[in-house]
Amino acid sequence: MGYSYDDQNIFARILRGEIPCKKVLETEHALAFHDIQPQAPVHVLVIPKGPYVNADHFGAAASAAEAAGLARAIAEVARATGLSEAAGGRGYRLLANSGEHGRQDVPHYHVHVVGGEKLGRMLPKRQD
Repeated sequence: MGYSYDDQNIFARILRGEIPCKKVLETEHALAFHDIQPQAPVHVLVIPKGPYVNADHFGAAASAAEAAGLARAIAEVARATGLSEAAGGRGYRLLANSGEHGRQDVPHYHVHVVGGEKLGRMLPKRQD
């Protein structure tokens, strides 16, 4: 299956400066900003600047520089927000939803950096 990127999605519009955001970090390959509906005391979205729909698309099509740039931006956000152990924090969660069943709301690959408190289970335990 090919990937069809919607260049009118909210993150594409944020990248073009059409919609403002509360920026945490911007690099050559990534933009990080506070989520407008935070689910924890710290909730930052990190997005690649390229037109990637989800993790599958990014993993298949991003350059090595883009992949490294996104990973480094995520690490920098964790340090800048005080979540990483290197910054004196007590940890955080990374979450990337993909597709309908993964509950992806915006069709632009993004990683949630969430923390600032002890988080609950990511998923309930299955009762098989």
